[in-house]
Amino acid sequence: MSTRRLYETTYIINAALEDAEIEESIARISEYIVQHGGTIRELNRWGRRRMAYPIKKKYNGYYVHCIFDAPPSSIPVIERYLILDDSVLRHLTIQLSERLIEYRKQRMTAPAEQPAEVSAEKSTAEQATQE
Repeated sequence: MSTRRLYETTYIINAALEDAEIEESIARISEYIVQHGGTIRELNRWGRRRMAYPIKKKYNGYYVHCIFDAPPSSIPVIERYLILDDSVLRHLTIQLSERLIEYRKQRMTAPAEQPAEVSAEKSTAEQATQE
C-alpha cells in the first residue's frame, strides 16, 4: 500500500499565450494530476509577472501554485509531463512536511492576533504617559 503525501508545485506558463490558452493549460495539468492519483487541495493563480531573468527567451510568465496530495510514485510521472508541456517554462515540486504545514497554519492565524496585542500595548503605554 502506497501512502499519500502532500506536495506543492509552482509552475510558470508562457505569458505570451492568450488567457483562454492559459486556462486550458492549467485545466490540463490539474486533470493530469487527478488522473495519476492526486487530489488537488488548492490551486492559486498568481497571474502574469515579470521574471527576474529570462527563461527560454521569455521575460514574463503566468505563475500558478498548486497544493495536492498524491502517492509518491506518481510524482516523477507528473514532473515528466510538466517538462514535456511546451507551455510550461519552469516548474518546482516539493514535498510538504508536517512541520511546514503547522508553521503555515500558525502564520495564517498570527496576523489576526497581532493587531489586538499591539493595540493593547498602545493603550497601556498611553495610560502610563497620561499619569
